Amino acid sequence: MVDANVKMIPIDTPLGKFNVWTKRIGDHPTIKLLLLHGGPGGTHELFETFEKYLPQEGIEFYYYDQLGSFASDKPKDNELWTIERFVDEVEQVRKALGLNQDNFYLLGHSWGGILALEYALVYQKNLKGLIISNMMCSALDYAKYAENILSKSMDSEVLKEIKEIEANKDYKNPRYMGLLIPNFYSKHVCRLETWPEAIHRDFSHLNSDIYILMQGPSEFGISGLLENWNRRDDLSKIETPTLMIGATFDTMDPEHMKWMATQVKHGSVLICPYGSHCSMWDDEEHYFRGLIRFLKGVDQGEKVEAILNV
Repeated sequence: MVDANVKMIPIDTPLGKFNVWTKRIGDHPTIKLLLLHGGPGGTHELFETFEKYLPQEGIEFYYYDQLGSFASDKPKDNELWTIERFVDEVEQVRKALGLNQDNFYLLGHSWGGILALEYALVYQKNLKGLIISNMMCSALDYAKYAENILSKSMDSEVLKEIKEIEANKDYKNPRYMGLLIPNFYSKHVCRLETWPEAIHRDFSHLNSDIYILMQGPSEFGISGLLENWNRRDDLSKIETPTLMIGATFDTMDPEHMKWMATQVKHGSVLICPYGSHCSMWDDEEHYFRGLIRFLKGVDQGEKVEAILNV
């Protein structure tokens, strides 16, 4: 049975046309939220918890698998996996969905936060609101936080073994994930005792080729093509109402997220007190209460700085 809410959007690239998958949930004339998933190479599935909160508020949102991800085309050429081309792709998706400055909100989580920030720096005239979820504005600062804070919070013997595996580039060694899941993922990626099935699906559908190329194989910082990405000095250029979402136990520094909110022209911050990197799952109450408050506040013309600062 054909789902009328699913739309395959043709994308022009330097290497030809490809199709990306989108799906609309809900209907609202002035709040239309496009979701940019993480990875790179992740999927929209990590956002499935949004269905528990946004539809009953009347908020319209869009799932979207970026090129190379899950339900979208998966070309193999590495020339396609650049920030600039992904930004152009988002702009093509925006046009195809009929989103504009009167209704278009953009939320990016993790890598999607990088993409959302990069999109805003080029196309913020098209945006009504911007949400950067669980992503710092500098890969260099993220690497420092991972090395100086996250790593040192681990058992020294566990960390030593993880580092040895990474030094040997033995990332497919089952021992690697065997150490990371209880000592890192369960503390900083999702703190729920039983992970939601949607998160397991997202991980199983990850395009590891794109992920390793851009993020790198290590979970401690970024070592791929994004290794030197840094937009600290460009945050002041963003005039779009912006919400920064962080979490106490995130892989991203919550103090850095607070700082980011002070650097954009109209910023607000939400720190989920019980959450980690997937705070939309392990601190749903704070995440969605804050997100909905921001979306509706901007829609009603409220001063962004007064909406949230938790």
